[in-house]
Order: sequence, then C-alpha cells, then structure tokens
Amino acid sequence: MLDINFIRANRQKVEDAIHNKVYDIDLDEILRLDDERKELSREIDALRQERNQISAQMKGGKPDPKLIEQGKELKTQLAEKEPKLAEIEKSFIDLLKQVPNVYEDDVPVGLTEDDNQVAEVCGEIPQIKNPKNHYEIGQARGWIDKERASKVAGARFAYIKGDMVKLQMAIVNFVMNSLSDEATIKEIIKSRGLEGQVSEKPFTIVLPPLMLRTEMYDAMDRLEPREDRYKIEGEELWLQGSAEHVLGSMHAGEIFEEKEMPVRYLGYATSFRQEAGTYGKDMEGIIRMHQFDKLEMESFSTKETSRKEHEFFIAVQRWLVEQLELPYRVIRKCTFDIGKPDARGIDIEVWLPGQDKYRETHTADYMTDYQSRRLQTRVRRDNGDLELVHTNDATAFALGRIMIAIIENYQNPDMTIRVPKVLQKYLDGKEIL
Repeated sequence: MLDINFIRANRQKVEDAIHNKVYDIDLDEILRLDDERKELSREIDALRQERNQISAQMKGGKPDPKLIEQGKELKTQLAEKEPKLAEIEKSFIDLLKQVPNVYEDDVPVGLTEDDNQVAEVCGEIPQIKNPKNHYEIGQARGWIDKERASKVAGARFAYIKGDMVKLQMAIVNFVMNSLSDEATIKEIIKSRGLEGQVSEKPFTIVLPPLMLRTEMYDAMDRLEPREDRYKIEGEELWLQGSAEHVLGSMHAGEIFEEKEMPVRYLGYATSFRQEAGTYGKDMEGIIRMHQFDKLEMESFSTKETSRKEHEFFIAVQRWLVEQLELPYRVIRKCTFDIGKPDARGIDIEVWLPGQDKYRETHTADYMTDYQSRRLQTRVRRDNGDLELVHTNDATAFALGRIMIAIIENYQNPDMTIRVPKVLQKYLDGKEIL
C-alpha cells in the first residue's frame, strides 16, 4: 500500500501508475475521504478533551448539573461522530489498498503483455529432430499419470512417479545446497559483476506453512484475484499460492536491526492455484496445474540496497538456469504485466523444444515498501530511526516447469533423458534416466 502523503506529493506519478497498470481508481475520492477523516478525527479529539476536562472538574464534590448536562451532550456527539469516522476510515483504507505501486523508471510502459521486451537471449537452442513434448515422454516412461489423478482429485492434477520424482529431488537438493553456501553466493555475485554492491550472505532454507490467514494474505497484497485461490471452508484460512506468500508475511509486526539486513529465505512449498480463466489452455501436460511445487526466494532489505537485491535475485535465477545448460531469454515486463504491488518485474523464459517456443519459468518481483507498510515489518537503523523494510521475491525453480524444460531439451530419440551434469551427483552419478 502507498502512503497517502506520498500520493499527495507525487500525484502525477501515481496517476501514471494507475493508468499504465490498467486500473480504474478515483484519486480525488481517496483524497477527499482523507481530508474528511482528518477533520472528523480532529473534532472527535476536541470533544474527548472537553469531556475529560469536565470529568476532572466533577471529581471530589457534588456534581454540577450544568457539567452533567454538558457531559451528556458531549457523549451524544461522540456517539454520532465515532461510528461515522470508523465508516469513513474503512472506505478510505479500502480505496487506498486499490492504488498500485509506482513503477521504476526503466520499466517499459505497456498496456498488454505484448508490450513486454526481450532484454537478452542466452544459450543455443538444441537441434532435435522431431522433438516430443514432455507429456508424450512422461506418459511413455510412466512418469506422469493424469488420468488416475483426475479420477481421484479432478482435472489439472497429476501423479508424478519413478525417475521423475528422483529428478525433482535432485533439483531441490542442488538448489538448497547451492544457495545456502556462501562460496556459491560469491560466485553468483561475481558472475554478474555485483561485487561490493550486494551482501554475500547465503539463504536460510525454510519449509513454511502451506496455509495463511486472510489478514496476512491480504496484507501481502497477494490474495486477489480470490477466484484463483483455495479457501478452507468455514475458516479464515487459505492454501498459499506460492511460498513467498507465507515467507513475506512471517515477520509481520516485527522490527529487524540494520546489522541483520538483508534477511534472505529460500522456501520450498507445495502451492495451490485454481488457474481460473485458463480452462482449455495447456491442458496437455503439467504446465498449469492446481497443485505444484516451488522453490522461492524472499528477502527483506533496506531501501538503499533493495534495488540491487532485486538484481542479485535475477543473477541467482540466471545462474541456476545456466548450471542446467538450458537456453533462455530475459524479459523486461511492462507496466501492465508487473502486477499491482510491484515496482519492477523480470521474467526468465526457457526454450521448450516440444512446444517450439520459450515459456516463462521464473519471475522476479521488486516491491519496495509496498507490502511492508501493511505488514508493518520495519528495520531499526543504526541511528535509531525506524523505517519500513523493502521486499523482493523471485522464483528459484518451479519444479514442474523446470523438469519440463530438462525433459524436452535433454531428450533422446528413444525417450530416455540425459541428466544435466550438475544434477548427476544427486542421482548417484546417473547420466541417463
């Protein structure tokens, strides 16, 4: 959420964000409600002060009838004004929460996904004669069973079996070992020329809860669109849609010390999305599933270091993909596509031979203090000042999608799969699955 004083001081910038992120919000109404609530709050404070003065005068003696009458009148006025203030406050906050974050100067302005920009293309596309898609291979090898999963759980679920499970666990171990190792973090920083610009602190590995309360989900500004989320019937609990939803909210209401910054987490979680509005799309295979496993990065940092932290997260993503020797491209997401809480967003798309196109496998989101304002996650600076932290989140690997990329790029004509070199030690040295 944006600060109302920031909105007043940067009206045009906020208007641009509303327009270029394609939202329909009346800023004049928000500012009018802010003025109204401030004026009413001043009136209520004055009435309360007057009531307290009357109460002080009435102590220790016979109550003055005039004071009693004045006290009753003040009570009546407060009874009228306090509920009205509460109503105005709610309307104000509800509207303020709809205002999107402003975007960074280098974000492409665009009103559809078609306005995203290809920033860089990396790696060679493999020359595979008559490539098969991952689902053909997965079915033939007995690795993917959607038919039985549909019988048990419905559409867009799958049983993952055999060597594909081992492949997923190998990827998980590779990422966890790499990102929790300081030497590897230094290597990643060096690979993108970020030496001296970002911390060399490794990630703390987390197995988070798979559910979160409505209040926390909403404060993260990730609850909407609700039709894409799974709610627990009869409770104010939701299945999380990605690990950053429960990682970013874990320090709500807390204060870090500046010397702790940045705080970096790598979360592994099974996530759930209804994929509302996507029926008929990607029905073959395991790209758009209701249930999927992800390794997600989250960090809390100071305002001065947060943009570089965002660039570091992108460097991690690129390093991970490059370790698997997969061809990919970097996408600069436009204003429409970065999302409401984001100030900047970068996607990585990996080449899928079975589909003859690049598909998104990673995203990196830079939120500035937009999330932490509602979460009230702060940092105590060395001089004693309290400030809101800045947040970043980014995909390490969406396990299903990266396995799709490995299966399709490393396929053999006999439907066996070559194991990327970096994963072989996690599969007892196997070179072929």
